[in-house]
Amino acid sequence: MSRIGGTKDGSSIQPGSRFMPNTHPSVHESASSLQMRPHECANTAALAQTARAEMALLAYPDRSWVESPPLPKASGATPALLNVLIVGGGQSALAISARLHRDGVNNVLMLDAAEEGAEGVWDNFARMPELRTPKVLNGMDLGLASLSVQRWYQARHGVDAWERIDRIPRTAWADYLRWYRHTLALPMHNRVQVHDVRPAGAWIAVDTQTPTGPRTYLARSVVLATGFDGAGAWRVPAVVSDALPSTRYNHSADRIDFARLQGRRIGILGHGASAFDNAVAALRAGAASVDLCFRRDRLPRANPHRHIETAGFMQHFHALPDATRWQVAQYFRAADQPPPRGSFDAALKLPGFRMRSACPWTTVRMTQEQEIEVDTPHGTLQFDHLICATGQTLDLAARPELQTLAPLVSRWCDRHAPAAAANAGEAPYLGAHFEFQALAPSTDSWVSRVFAFNSASHISHGPHCTSISGHKHTLPRVVRGVTQQLFLDQTAQLMPGLRAYDEPELVLPNGIENDCWLPSPDASVSQSLNPLKSLASP
Repeated sequence: MSRIGGTKDGSSIQPGSRFMPNTHPSVHESASSLQMRPHECANTAALAQTARAEMALLAYPDRSWVESPPLPKASGATPALLNVLIVGGGQSALAISARLHRDGVNNVLMLDAAEEGAEGVWDNFARMPELRTPKVLNGMDLGLASLSVQRWYQARHGVDAWERIDRIPRTAWADYLRWYRHTLALPMHNRVQVHDVRPAGAWIAVDTQTPTGPRTYLARSVVLATGFDGAGAWRVPAVVSDALPSTRYNHSADRIDFARLQGRRIGILGHGASAFDNAVAALRAGAASVDLCFRRDRLPRANPHRHIETAGFMQHFHALPDATRWQVAQYFRAADQPPPRGSFDAALKLPGFRMRSACPWTTVRMTQEQEIEVDTPHGTLQFDHLICATGQTLDLAARPELQTLAPLVSRWCDRHAPAAAANAGEAPYLGAHFEFQALAPSTDSWVSRVFAFNSASHISHGPHCTSISGHKHTLPRVVRGVTQQLFLDQTAQLMPGLRAYDEPELVLPNGIENDCWLPSPDASVSQSLNPLKSLASP
């Protein structure tokens, strides 16, 4: 069995001859770490073995096919050339890595800033009790039931437990992702901060800070699987940040020490999932009260995301006219979606919780008594601490990995006139496979070798194309775009390789063609004189 991982320090990722999850340590693991993990049990360990066996049965064609060219010279140590580098280690990154390996692409590596096992949002600022996606979601499973979250949950908690839940618990989903990565031994470097993605001759350089110092990776293609963080920054509105010291407010995406808020009066701005989740977390930690304020007269009731969860929409949205895609994006921004039922119900059951509709914060100030006053259309409110659940600000320049890319990519305001007047028009205008489009393709062709499978893609590819419920239909598209580029890179080698191929399939002695003759009607004579008879004899 060949490995799809690589050396522990990642200096090179060994090519595999087939996509079959291996028993060798991956780039970040020791051999001992591939034993049963804390989030596993005997049943999930057995399920992992079943998944590997099923993948091996369906692996054909299983050869690695991307050829490695000579590396360019560089000062100092030359980094290994990766075929694909994936920035991120969460659910999308794991699924993309798995599909690339299955499709015969070797030298694939993920980079994530978090500690091993803490990738994604699930164990930090995601505070909801359960996913809002229906539990029947799929897409990461590669078409194998043994890799699905349902089979994993049943193995871990029992068949009856699966029947009792309506949504997948958040912590269970995090455990499933850890099991998934471990089962497939997907290579990843953790505790790596990406500082820039830039051209480097024929390749792409990814500048990083690792635990051992700066390091530059070289890759043919780069996929940004950076989730909701990928298109900008989590920013507290200026009405708050300009008026208060940073110790008196948080964004809902921060790591908040809720124990510090015990006995305090908390004001929360926002009406979405994170607003209610933070309200619940604060009250359960002992906050005296939480006032949840939002601009709308009433909370959204219908969730338009459920309406678009069809194979047609998620597979073909990118092919719609620009005008339609822009209208859909604007509608979703205006309509929004309701908070999850579980978070909403949990908040309403807690003493000290109050909702205030049609209650935007117009002015914020600190009093001499160190009390926070917030002016609203309904009067002035007093708080001890504020939490802004106001989402993300679209700003490509705010992303360190985009500092070179951001000025070079085509945006919606460049392609669609109505987008020029809206902040959303700053979103990148992506190609059919999630690839960036260059403003100047003739000079910046490398730009299209970077794929944005993150929140930057929502106008080009649909409102939740990169979320869990979209994976089944959108993951194959981004992988197809990557593999298509890698294949076309080898155009010049196709015919020479084909002509040079000489692996025999029919093994015969030299010169046998000159000795062969048609058998005579006399079977006995034919059998005694036919020179092929000896070859057929046992």
